[in-house]
Amino acid sequence: MTESRQRQNTVEYFLQDIEHHGRNERTADAYRRVLSDYKAFLEARFGKTPTDASYRDCMAYVHELRTTHSKSTVATYASYLNRFYSYLVRVGHADENPMTVVLEEMNESIESNPTRRDVTLPQMRSFVTEIRHPLHRAIVVTLLKTGMRAGELCNLDLIDCHIDHEATTWQPRAHIAGRPDSLFVSAEHTYGEKSGGERRTASNKRKRETVVPVDEELRTALVRWLAVRPDTNFTGPSMAASEPLFVGTADSWGQRLTPHVVHHVVEKYAREYGWYRTGGGAAENVTPHYFRHFFTTHLRDRTGDRGIVQYLRGDVASDVIDTYTHNWGDRVRNTYLEHIYSLSV
Repeated sequence: MTESRQRQNTVEYFLQDIEHHGRNERTADAYRRVLSDYKAFLEARFGKTPTDASYRDCMAYVHELRTTHSKSTVATYASYLNRFYSYLVRVGHADENPMTVVLEEMNESIESNPTRRDVTLPQMRSFVTEIRHPLHRAIVVTLLKTGMRAGELCNLDLIDCHIDHEATTWQPRAHIAGRPDSLFVSAEHTYGEKSGGERRTASNKRKRETVVPVDEELRTALVRWLAVRPDTNFTGPSMAASEPLFVGTADSWGQRLTPHVVHHVVEKYAREYGWYRTGGGAAENVTPHYFRHFFTTHLRDRTGDRGIVQYLRGDVASDVIDTYTHNWGDRVRNTYLEHIYSLSV
């Protein structure tokens, strides 16, 4: 049978292997139902097969499941897809697992995981020092310094960045116009929906909007990135509202980054550093979400103020957030700048 034919029958081959490895009939039937539904969804919605599916296609399917199934059922079905794609990677029928980023976003939690890889601050400093590419360094430093999600980083627009430097030639949005050296993280962007005239590829899972301080290290990384940032093809009346801060410098030249791209940037360096292994789980691999965990743990321990960390992460509900919003200069910015760790060796 040709390789093309084998790729067309990946679901059938996977189900056969499930049975050969001793899975009971009930489990095999559950996999069959989910994968058959997934296959039909891809064909009807996108005209694709499972081997052609991207991270965005998987997210669309999970989003569809959420409209009719409970949270626990969605998580179970997502785990089935993850195992299926892990199988395709192992047998050479797929180059990567598009469910990796999906599961990472689904499994977020503010609580530290005692089984997670323990990276010390000196080790993280050495890791960051090795990253020379202006875009890649800006991505990693932004994630480590702000604790934002990969999708939130991708959704940042130019007007969400206020740096008092000649590299910034635009007018920042009103929320941060009087707050130089800060980033604005919206709570409005939703996957698949238009925002600022552009259909977004990721959701900002914040309870409320957040103004995040920018320290000298992050400021330097952003300025160096802006100095080489490609021109984009954003035009029209909504340009100022949606032109992305982070855009591609390779295949997707000048286009807004996606969480999938961010994940692969981090994976590239983590793998080279021995912090990422194919098949390794959240307890072992360093990913964009690990940086969020690193930020949470270190800043919470340094400040002793869980509320400020929750505010910066976007986890604080409306009945608490006003304390930090109204006293942003003293309570948040000053505390942050006093305690945020340095990433310089």
